[in-house]
Amino acid sequence: MIDLRFDRVSKRYRIQQEDADHPAQHSLVRKLQSLRRRREDFWAVRDVSFEVERGEALGIIGHNGAGKSTILKLLANITAPTSGEITINGRLSALIEVGSGFHPELSGRENVFLSGSILGMRRAEISAKLDSIVEFAGVRQFIDTPVKRYSSGMYVRLGFAIAAHLDPDILLLDEVLAVGDATFQAKCMQRIKELEAAGTTIVFISHDLTAVERVCDRVLLMNKGKIVANGMPRDVINDYKRLGDQLTVAADVNLRSSREWRNLGDSPGDDIARLRNVRVCTEREETAAVVDIRRPVGIEMTYDVLEPEHVLVANYHFFNEAGICAFIVQDSDPEWQHRPKPVGRFISTAWVPGNFLAEGRLAVTVALSSYCPLIVHFSQPEVVSLQVIDSFDGDSARGSYVGSMPGVVRPIFNWTTRSADLGSCIFTSHQKDPCLTSTGAESL
Repeated sequence: MIDLRFDRVSKRYRIQQEDADHPAQHSLVRKLQSLRRRREDFWAVRDVSFEVERGEALGIIGHNGAGKSTILKLLANITAPTSGEITINGRLSALIEVGSGFHPELSGRENVFLSGSILGMRRAEISAKLDSIVEFAGVRQFIDTPVKRYSSGMYVRLGFAIAAHLDPDILLLDEVLAVGDATFQAKCMQRIKELEAAGTTIVFISHDLTAVERVCDRVLLMNKGKIVANGMPRDVINDYKRLGDQLTVAADVNLRSSREWRNLGDSPGDDIARLRNVRVCTEREETAAVVDIRRPVGIEMTYDVLEPEHVLVANYHFFNEAGICAFIVQDSDPEWQHRPKPVGRFISTAWVPGNFLAEGRLAVTVALSSYCPLIVHFSQPEVVSLQVIDSFDGDSARGSYVGSMPGVVRPIFNWTTRSADLGSCIFTSHQKDPCLTSTGAESL
């Protein structure tokens, strides 16, 4: 049986644009000018169709502005569609904002009844579930205290506890599992799984990809108001990640894969050496700003040596998005270590191995130095940058994990895992442990 059906649904908003040629100076002028403002159509959702079967948990993911929250508001009857038809079979409850029905002057107990009524629960139902709600939220000591005195954690825990005790046929959830501490989040997840096991139809909107994969049977990916992927959670989450990488790169106007100085006189450097070119390159010698986390990436620097008999060392400084120096590398090619370079053009390339960098943006500062004595012939801050995109194919350091992974680097190490079956190692107090070496046994 189908509990929810979207049939070619669209939602349009009219956006007013200021007339730049006639800036308003006074309130009266503003009112007159408002009549001349241009209105543009913005389609938050455009020609969307999908169905949700009874007992199914459907996830809806997408980047900001994709249209997923608009779908939830359409389902919750907060807003009406511009066109199309929405069919709902069963009692529907929406949890869009935890604690949205609370009155700050009322006690926790009073707000349980108030919020529960707003969410569609009858008074007798709330009374029967009151003790369970209070226990779930962990606020029994403060249940008769005005909620304005609650900490933010207590506030959201009580709000979620009320919603968690709804018994709807269809439950709409919008970013509600990221409340409280880790222990409370585990309780929230367990309650959602109980509702799912009881046959509740769930529509879950979230940026928490790990929660989406745990809760949902199927996932929709939204982009610019349309469904661009529909399928198994892991497959669609992979598509979400790839789309996010594309959007990040497209929006980052500062991402620069190469820089060149054609005129020697204008290039960074001194009378000994001058910088001519820097670029990010792939194994195929292609210049690229976006690199796969699994593949090696090279930072290539071309420079002219103008004066002989100097031991010159190229060095690169990698900075993450927070401006923190992730690491520094310097030229260790044995051919030129401790050897002066003659006059001429040189290309120094440092290869960062695949499965070493973490996903994200890195900027690279390049420099050329002499060490005896220390002389920096040129240093060009953050001259190139690159975007490292992650892999969800299971063969990167991420493996099968889909959540956020912090860190500056993300290497793959060599692991060994062996059985530690102790079944053959049971012994009595007067026996030696056969699992110990002879040296180890004698030392006990």
